[in-house]
Amino acid sequence: MRALIWNGVNDLRVETVKDPEIVNPHDCILRVTMSTTCGSDLHFIDGYIPTMKAGDVIGHEFMGVVEDVGPEVKKVKKGDRVVVPSFITCGQCWYCKNKLYSLCDNTHPKPELQEPILGYPTAGIYGYTHAFGGYAGAHAQYVRVPFADNDCFKVPDGLPDEQVLFLSDAAPTGYMGADFCNIQPGDVVAVWGCGGVGLMAQKSAFLMGAERVIAIDRLPERLQMAREHVGSETINYEEVDSVLEVLKEMTGGRGPDACIDAVGMEAHGTGLQYAYDRAKQLMYMHTDRGQALREATLACRKGGILSILGVYGVMDKFPIGAIMNKGLTVRTAQQHGQAYMDRLLDHAQKGELNPSFLATHRFSLEDAPHGYAMFKHKDDGCVRSVFIP
Repeated sequence: MRALIWNGVNDLRVETVKDPEIVNPHDCILRVTMSTTCGSDLHFIDGYIPTMKAGDVIGHEFMGVVEDVGPEVKKVKKGDRVVVPSFITCGQCWYCKNKLYSLCDNTHPKPELQEPILGYPTAGIYGYTHAFGGYAGAHAQYVRVPFADNDCFKVPDGLPDEQVLFLSDAAPTGYMGADFCNIQPGDVVAVWGCGGVGLMAQKSAFLMGAERVIAIDRLPERLQMAREHVGSETINYEEVDSVLEVLKEMTGGRGPDACIDAVGMEAHGTGLQYAYDRAKQLMYMHTDRGQALREATLACRKGGILSILGVYGVMDKFPIGAIMNKGLTVRTAQQHGQAYMDRLLDHAQKGELNPSFLATHRFSLEDAPHGYAMFKHKDDGCVRSVFIP
C-alpha cells in the first residue's frame, strides 16, 4: 500500500510499504477514506519529540471503512463506516473504566521509553513516535486498529466524511478542554490558538453554556474563522501591547473565568521572552516555546481554571507561583476521545457541531508532503490539510 512516512527531520515521503495484517483477535483493518494533519505532528516532524525511526508511517486523525476483522470483534463488521479516536484503548483497565482513555495501561508496548520522563506510560497512539507506542499511522491506504470494538465508532447515515473526520481528534480534544473548565452560566472563556483544536474548544465552550468566548491568535484568517464559524470575540496579539491588559478591559478587570491553551510547545509570540524561548529550543536546551501557556496562566482570574490542551515536553520559566498564589485549578490531558464520541456524534446529527470548515485544503495521499508543508507554514490560509487515499 502507499503511505506517508517520516524519513528524518522535516523529511516526509510517500512510499510503498507492507499492508497491515490482523495481529490479535480483537483487531480490525480499516480502509482509510480520509485523514488529516494535526499541529502536534509538527513537534516530531521538526525534531522536538524524539524516538521517530526512518520509515515510520505517520498520522493519527482519521476515519474509514472496515475491511477485515479479527475473530473476537463483535461490534463492527466489514463495510461499516467508522471514526477512530487517536489514542488506542483496551476498555478493560482501571483507567479505561474510569474514562481516562488516553492513560490506558495496556496499549503501550514500549513503556520504558516514557517512564523516565513521565513516571508512568500513557496509552499508545497511531503514528506518533515510538515514545507513544510505535504504532503505524493512518496517512495510508489501510491501518490496523487494535481493540476495534472499543475504538471504532459507527458513523450515522447522513453525516458526510468531512463533518465526522475531525471527531477523531480535534473535536474531542477541544470538547475535553471546555469540559475541564466546568463552565457555568455567565462564564467568560479565553482560548489561546485558532487552529483546529482551538476552534473546536471555542465552539465546545459555547455548547456547554459559556456566555462569551475570546480567541487569541495572530493570523487574520483564523481569527475571522473564530468570529464567523464560532461566534468568538477575538484578539490579534500582534496588534496589541498586552493581551493581559486587553483581557482585563474586556472582563471588567477580573479576567476570564477559564483559560484554554490550544497552542503547545511551538507557540509564536513577541518580545524578549519569545526570543529567549526560540533560541533555547533551537539549541535543544529545552523543547517548549511556552509563551501561550505562560500568558494564559497570568491572564486567568483568581480561583479560575487553566485547561491545557497543547502538547508540551520540557519548559523553562513556567509560572508555577502564579498558579499557586492565585489558587488556579489546572486540568490537562491528552484527549479521552472515547468518553466524548457519543456526545459529539449527537451534536453533529443535530446540526450543532460541523467542523468541516476546518478542511481548508484537500490533497491526494501522493501529495501529502506538500499538504504538510502548507499546513506547517500556514500557506494560503491553511488550517488543516485533508488527505484522501
